[in-house]
Amino acid sequence: MRNWINRLLNNAGGDTDRADAGEPQSDTTGTGEQGKVDPVEVDKAFYRWLTQSAAYYAQGETEQRILDAVTDLSAAPGDAAGLVPRVPDMIPQLLRSLRDEDASAIELAQQVSKDVVLVAEVLRESNSAYYQPVSPIKTVEAAIMMLGHNGLRVLLARLAFRPIIQMQPHGFARKAAPTVWSQAEKCGLAASLLAPGLTADVFESYLAGLMQNVGLMVAFRLADQVCEDGKMPRSAEFGGLLFASSRQLSAGIARHWDFPESVADAIAQANAPGESKLAQALALGDRISKLRLLIDNFMLLPDHELVTEGLDAFQRRCLGKLSTIN
Repeated sequence: MRNWINRLLNNAGGDTDRADAGEPQSDTTGTGEQGKVDPVEVDKAFYRWLTQSAAYYAQGETEQRILDAVTDLSAAPGDAAGLVPRVPDMIPQLLRSLRDEDASAIELAQQVSKDVVLVAEVLRESNSAYYQPVSPIKTVEAAIMMLGHNGLRVLLARLAFRPIIQMQPHGFARKAAPTVWSQAEKCGLAASLLAPGLTADVFESYLAGLMQNVGLMVAFRLADQVCEDGKMPRSAEFGGLLFASSRQLSAGIARHWDFPESVADAIAQANAPGESKLAQALALGDRISKLRLLIDNFMLLPDHELVTEGLDAFQRRCLGKLSTIN
């Protein structure tokens, strides 16, 4: 997976990857019409599958209590961020620095060196079998030169979101966390692959895909306070509304964590009229990643209308690529 991420980020134009597939590039831009399928229908199908072993018939007032709690918390992103492990302050600062392609390894090393956890992770990564250094790398500056800007970006993104999966305390949130994280990774990868055809930033598309589900994990924690024994309301309509409202939570948390404003805006705008190019890449990546998981878990057939009417040829190729990502 890491190799594919690095190749995506290094090949922002996407032309090499498309040419490798032997497809005419004019047919593989990923900018075609998204079909007649309402993206909310994909959210509903994904929610039904995610909650199938924990669902129960809840009264409407239970569903409304959960949705109201999510909406109220959206107005207080600081409180919402407190329900998931905090991203170290250095990560958004470094991500801002990495937007400057001329930032030197020395400058980046000075920032990384302020956080002992980051120092350890950067050194470990640069000495990993993936990079295969000729001799052990012992300094932060040498490690950053080995990783490069894109390698460091990917490392920071993983570090930012890993604790969200590892530290869910109990209930449905704990059970759902690994699947939600898997979908977020696939969403980031798909959005990154689609970004060049939409003239969206590749790394911001990847980061938005990872960030989008943070609010969903908060929403599940709120639901655990309302429901008993790790149960969730069964209604797919409720699931569609929960996904939509949790995206606003994610956008607020992204701003609170000082992530790029364009990323927060894309999360808030996804599937909305007048959405930005970044939001379009995110929305498509989200749809494709959910379809991938539904197909892989035998909840949908590849020829289901959610796939055949919802995606163009290039987007379906992205869907196929995700089948190789664990």
